[in-house]
Amino acid sequence: MLAMAMLIGGCASSVAMAEMSDAQVAPDNALSFDARLSDYDYAFGDVSFHAFDSQGLSLEMAYVYLPGEADMPVVTLLHGKNFNIDYWKSTADYLQAQGYGVLIPDQIGFGKSSRPTDYQYSFAALASHTHELMASLGIERSIVLGHSMGGMLASRFALMYPDMTSQLILLNPIGLENYLQYAEYKDTDFFFASELAKTAEGIKAYQQKNYYDGAWNEDYAALTDHLVGQAQGPDAEAVAWVNAKTYDMIFTQPVVTEFDDLTMPTALVLGTRDRTGPGRNWKRKGVTYELGRYDRLGKEMVALIPDARLIEIEGVGHLPHIEAFDRFTAALDQLLPGADGS
Repeated sequence: MLAMAMLIGGCASSVAMAEMSDAQVAPDNALSFDARLSDYDYAFGDVSFHAFDSQGLSLEMAYVYLPGEADMPVVTLLHGKNFNIDYWKSTADYLQAQGYGVLIPDQIGFGKSSRPTDYQYSFAALASHTHELMASLGIERSIVLGHSMGGMLASRFALMYPDMTSQLILLNPIGLENYLQYAEYKDTDFFFASELAKTAEGIKAYQQKNYYDGAWNEDYAALTDHLVGQAQGPDAEAVAWVNAKTYDMIFTQPVVTEFDDLTMPTALVLGTRDRTGPGRNWKRKGVTYELGRYDRLGKEMVALIPDARLIEIEGVGHLPHIEAFDRFTAALDQLLPGADGS
């Protein structure tokens, strides 16, 4: 059973890196990574680490910071639940080429950051860590762009630190619905069992069906490598437990209920084919509401947020910056300071 006091943190994992064995590797896939992705190379190359203490633990937050031109804003990119710093590479390169600074953190519990198992995960805590990282780098204000779960985090960050958030951009965020209004509550053990049952084939099939409408290519497949490797790696049980705990905050810590408190210019950039709806498979008895209708949600959200703008990307799913990069950057060009249409 999982040792709940286990902490995967510090400069190197405190859980010893085990050698791969045939039992740890699926027959059709030799990927195996520890909880800190020690042997998984990001496209950015080396990452930096911000050390801090939280909840009685010494933690490290992995990040990439690409400085921009002196008179240009910093854009902070916040990743989704099934992702890490790396899937922002093309976006970061695009932004830096235009002179923007770009900050991309791996949140605690994700990517190459510490992954403590005995930790109270919350969007408020992750927002606080991100704020501390920004302050350590001398970033006083930032455009904050969050994707998927990162959209919930970006929203919480903006609500907690409005003076630091010059603009909020939500890219196919989850959290546009208060999921427990429609779905049954599930204990963390439920998600832990689901995580432990994941296979390489299942991970890929889920993303192919739900993210790309059945399409698949090498670039899409590469974005599953870290998940597959950790599911087959030496720290699989600890990774599964942390993944389960971060599912809980999605259901129990809604942000949509506070959208009318957002004070900064806010934009929703939504691929309208997206149907991501956490809790869809365990809706409460009698609930007929259809979760995850992004073709409808954007219009509903701009009515809630005081200074909101909606850009819909027709026929695109949950990851516009991966599936339709040119259309995604065209949307950014309409929103960022100094760009056409701003």
